[in-house]
Amino acid sequence: MFVVTAEEMRRLDRLAIEGLGLPALVLMENAGRAIAEEVLRVIRAKRGEDRRQWKGERWLVLAGKGNNGGDGLVAARHLLEAGVAVTAALVTAADRLTGEARQQAELAQRFGVPCLDASEGGELLPWQQFSGVIDALLGTGAAGAPREPYASLIRAANASGLPIVAADLASGLDADSGAAHDPCIRAERTVALAFLKRGHVTYPGALLSGQVTVAPIGIPEQLAVREKIACRFVNAATVADVLGLDPLLPRQPDTHKGTYGHVMAAAGSPAMPGAALLCVQAALRTGSGLVSWAHPESMTALAAGRIQEAMLAPLAENHAETGGLVRKDKDAPCPSVGTPASAPAQRGGWAATDPAVLAARAAKCSALVIGPGLGRWRGDTDWLRALWSMAPCPLVVDADALNMLADAADFHAWPRHPQYPAIITPHPGEMARLAKTSTPEVQRDRIGMARRFAAEHGVIVVLKGARTVTALPEGDVFINGSGNPGMATGGSGDVLAGIIASLLGQGLPGGQAAALGVYLHGAAGDRAAARRPAGEASLLAGDIIEQL
Repeated sequence: MFVVTAEEMRRLDRLAIEGLGLPALVLMENAGRAIAEEVLRVIRAKRGEDRRQWKGERWLVLAGKGNNGGDGLVAARHLLEAGVAVTAALVTAADRLTGEARQQAELAQRFGVPCLDASEGGELLPWQQFSGVIDALLGTGAAGAPREPYASLIRAANASGLPIVAADLASGLDADSGAAHDPCIRAERTVALAFLKRGHVTYPGALLSGQVTVAPIGIPEQLAVREKIACRFVNAATVADVLGLDPLLPRQPDTHKGTYGHVMAAAGSPAMPGAALLCVQAALRTGSGLVSWAHPESMTALAAGRIQEAMLAPLAENHAETGGLVRKDKDAPCPSVGTPASAPAQRGGWAATDPAVLAARAAKCSALVIGPGLGRWRGDTDWLRALWSMAPCPLVVDADALNMLADAADFHAWPRHPQYPAIITPHPGEMARLAKTSTPEVQRDRIGMARRFAAEHGVIVVLKGARTVTALPEGDVFINGSGNPGMATGGSGDVLAGIIASLLGQGLPGGQAAALGVYLHGAAGDRAAARRPAGEASLLAGDIIEQL
């Protein structure tokens, strides 16, 4: 399912009209009919199929002066034909409209649709007489905060308490970022015309849009393919079409554990062993044939027996970190370039392991995940730099390892074999540190932020959060539709890292592994929440693993 920007939608509209010869009036007619059908679904849900029971229904169409208003006026005509009482409130008088919108206003009046003057705003409209509202004020072409009389109409519509069906985009919503201007319509339902807009699937736009239905209006999907629209929405209905994969990960009968990859997880520390356990368990549950847990040898007693199905890969602690070079001289000074001054100088643990040894161990594996519960130490960024360049397999970089990356001024220049993708999985705070910006800036444009960083650094970015964004270096973007707020709990990200690493290890290309991993993670979270008596609030990361 394609997700477009306002500019991309304008281009596709123009190509359909000028290139394919589809008349603009036909597109508007199809759009208005789709909006009317959505309103009829609302009415049927409330009053049933018997049209005789619809007599109490009176709908108000708020019509702006552009094509969005024209769509609303077509909807009014179709509702009237279906036996629903409908009134249009025009921001601009019909004789002052231009183009298709004027034609639709004249048609609506000839068909008998009553028209009110809304040029003075919303205070004078008889809201109490209506049972629902169609918001057809401002479409994808609008920019900035709504001005009068639109602003007062939006405020009055929200205050009315009536159900609102938005035509294409809730008025006041930014089509590209999902940001809500003041004021902004709070829709119960939205009819997205032809394609989803980015504002429909990113927050707060996803919340303000209500239930979103995508309505075809005659613009062929192949046109979006031809125009290389790069952003897709992934949910249960589209995962096979969008990713070309079966989320059930079916297996052939004549296979063995070696068929399904060997994941190594470099994770955990004495203070945070649980993060490693969750990551390893998630990789196993996602279908990895083999999973090894790499850890400093001093943790072996702590790790032994915690996960019976995992293999342990203890690493000797006989090296001291020295800014990216490994020395046997433990008394050598330990530089702290790029690492917080508060990070302790360690004589054991991960600080004393050799990244070259870990890379050699990973050479026998099909994917390496690093970061969950790792901790920080002086020289850790240089330690990670060495591993990054030497590890001969796909990488998933999460948690503490992301903060090590953020401390590297030259991360964009770190060498990486093009055969082995690197997937980073930051939450918004980690993304802000990586991009040297603020968390609010990241959240203001999640798609753009992830896409730019992926292109500039040659990595796959999985920007976690509500509607997780997966961005590929080539420009493709996947927006995830699964998951719920209950997954905002400690350990959930460690589970995701293990899932993605497992899919990489099973041979999926980096982009597919990341996007499918995010979807499977969210879908498991949805199943887990549905099974909890207390719902989302009681969800634990381990519950997600049990539903994989």
